[in-house]
Amino acid sequence: MGKSDFLTPKAIANRIKSKGLQKLRWYCQMCQKQCRDENGFKCHCMSESHQRQLLLASENPQQFMDYFSEEFRNDFLELLRRRFGTKRVHNNIVYNEYISHREHIHMNATQWETLTDFTKWLGREALCKVDETPKGWYIQYIDRDPETIRLQLEKKKKQDLDDEEKTAKFIEEQVRRGLEGKEQQAPTFTELSRENDEEKVTFNLSKGACSLSGATSSKSSTLGPSALKTVGSSASVKRKESAQSSAQSKEKKKKKSALDEIMEIEEEKKRTTRTDYWLQPEIIVKIITKKLGEKYHKKKGIIKEVIDKYTAVLKMIDSGGKLKLDQTHLETVIPALGKRILVLNGGYRGNEGTLESINEKTFSATIVIETGPLKGRRVEGIQYEDFSKLA
Repeated sequence: MGKSDFLTPKAIANRIKSKGLQKLRWYCQMCQKQCRDENGFKCHCMSESHQRQLLLASENPQQFMDYFSEEFRNDFLELLRRRFGTKRVHNNIVYNEYISHREHIHMNATQWETLTDFTKWLGREALCKVDETPKGWYIQYIDRDPETIRLQLEKKKKQDLDDEEKTAKFIEEQVRRGLEGKEQQAPTFTELSRENDEEKVTFNLSKGACSLSGATSSKSSTLGPSALKTVGSSASVKRKESAQSSAQSKEKKKKKSALDEIMEIEEEKKRTTRTDYWLQPEIIVKIITKKLGEKYHKKKGIIKEVIDKYTAVLKMIDSGGKLKLDQTHLETVIPALGKRILVLNGGYRGNEGTLESINEKTFSATIVIETGPLKGRRVEGIQYEDFSKLA
């Protein structure tokens, strides 16, 4: 068969080999030529085209190396930011995914000899958080995007304001309870007066109160000293019993209020527990990234699978195609009033409910829980990013 035959076994094998990764030492970055063995690389180095490229590079070799180093760094960090975000990941995993692209800049053309040297350089330049473990080097991207920093500051400020409002509300509730208790226990005083100087003042001890009344001298004279003693003793016994019962009721009220406060605090803690991941299957989300083109920008899809908590496999609603995207490229979808939703973050995470109302000023909504032990509970102040429409 002729050399140009496309379907010969050798031609097919050559095409298969050309698609795969070859050894780094047999790659020429100046000519962007990958050789399969040492002999092929030697022949390439002796070729006229390679000699011309060397003459160009010999005029200013540092300029070419700086250019290749900058391209390698930018592409590596872009892949790290887009694919892994701010998660801690092994440097070799990122590098293997980077070199899987055929047109990437090879490391032998840069100022770094090994991946470890490049990882240490990222740590020194404060581009990534770097730490060494028995399993190797781990890196974590540091996001210094002004928009991201602004959103983080706004979120922190909003949380601080929420905490201050909760504290002020709690103090106001305590003051109100204290004032109510004082108003109930406050004694009533009456003016001590008598119309006639000859009348005697008597205390009505049978009622256990401090009310005073005037009585005629003839009526008070009918009571002897023994009668006064018996009345006084019975009144003191009644006062003791009433005091003990009031003390017991106060203790019960205090215990009950303390228990209620503890339950409220625990429920508040559960409500404020949040995570940095929110993806859940069978919810509808919207694509917000423009890197996929206008075909997918602002389009909606249904999450069919969640990978590593931060990556989702979407099925587009309009076209039916499937995409694999990070959660930073997605946002939640707010349904119409009365439609079913799923809580994605906070203390009510995983509960289904219905949307009751929306507060556009605070970017929050009011929902009614439909599943679980909290069924029927009405929850206010759920943020837009904490729930999404169910498919």
